[in-house]
Amino acid sequence: MQQSWWRKPKYWLGPLMPVLAVIAALIAGAVMLVLLGVNPFVAYAALVDGAFGSPNSIADTFVKATPLLLVGAGICIAFRGGVINVGGEGQLIVGALAASVAALYLGDLPGWLLITICLILGFLGGAAWGAIPGALKAYLNVNEILTTIMLNAIAIQGMNFLLSGPLMDPMQVTAGSFIPQTARFPISIDLPRLVPTRLHAGVLLAVVAAILVWLLLWRTTIGFRIRAVGLSPKAARRAGIRVERYAMLALILSGALAGLAGAVQVLGVNHRMFTDGSAAGFTGNAGFNGIVAALFGQLHPIGTIPASFFFGALLVGANKMQRVTQVPTSMIIALNGLLVIFVVSSEIWRRRLARQREMEEVAQVLQPASASEEASEG
Repeated sequence: MQQSWWRKPKYWLGPLMPVLAVIAALIAGAVMLVLLGVNPFVAYAALVDGAFGSPNSIADTFVKATPLLLVGAGICIAFRGGVINVGGEGQLIVGALAASVAALYLGDLPGWLLITICLILGFLGGAAWGAIPGALKAYLNVNEILTTIMLNAIAIQGMNFLLSGPLMDPMQVTAGSFIPQTARFPISIDLPRLVPTRLHAGVLLAVVAAILVWLLLWRTTIGFRIRAVGLSPKAARRAGIRVERYAMLALILSGALAGLAGAVQVLGVNHRMFTDGSAAGFTGNAGFNGIVAALFGQLHPIGTIPASFFFGALLVGANKMQRVTQVPTSMIIALNGLLVIFVVSSEIWRRRLARQREMEEVAQVLQPASASEEASEG
């Protein structure tokens, strides 16, 4: 007699792991809030209200989720190709810088044309920045985690140099304030908005990009080869697939989407490039949070869509939670850190459960075959 499905947690627990991870993180956060003398129900109610309490709050949630979705969709490509891209911060910055150069020096072009150019250059800038660790990994076997992290630092310092010199707003220089930022881009290239909110067309672009990534990975030959390389490089090589080429392509496409996120950010939200000396001052840690969103979406571009909006809501709502409860900023950072730890851990457990389920299914297939062989020998 077969066991009931609910008695086999390995068959149904895997898809629920990200949700359980978030619940566990929120419970751990509630304990920390209690230790700080804050009512966790009041705090989490403020978080939900800050993310969804008004049309402007919902718009802010969608805007915050946009770069997470673009970066997360790129992370799905990289992980499916068997490479780890933690360089989203640098790729996002390079994409934003490429778009900024076009916006500042091609301002006489029609708005629709210049928007298109800026988005394409942002895409290509991120792709070029992703190609560097991709080539080092593919042809010199240099660890891509190390190279992408180092390239993040290079991108940050390059941004600081350009915004404090060649790309600095001339009005800042004239006024003697020397704030490291560019001039305001032409109004004609602001991404269309849903007035009177901050919701811009980049949200739709991000959703379309995620859908296209799904089509690429599961409906094209290139996507099949990328996934084959990620599943088993040895088997892919025996099948005639150029493993190095497709591993590099995975990092290029991942970086391209992060660069596109940077272009969307400067055109749709900031309308200029600026820095406080760190990556987070401009990116808001979207390059790292996008990884968490992708893991929460189980490394599937369609699953990353709701996951990104969920994390966007957490980031937006956390600001109101801090204002209402007066908890220190470090508490908000700690809560985000708990979510990262629990979500990443849940992905590890989900893979273990999936492996156990596959082994059990294989055993069930082989058991009748071995039984029939014993019967025939008898």
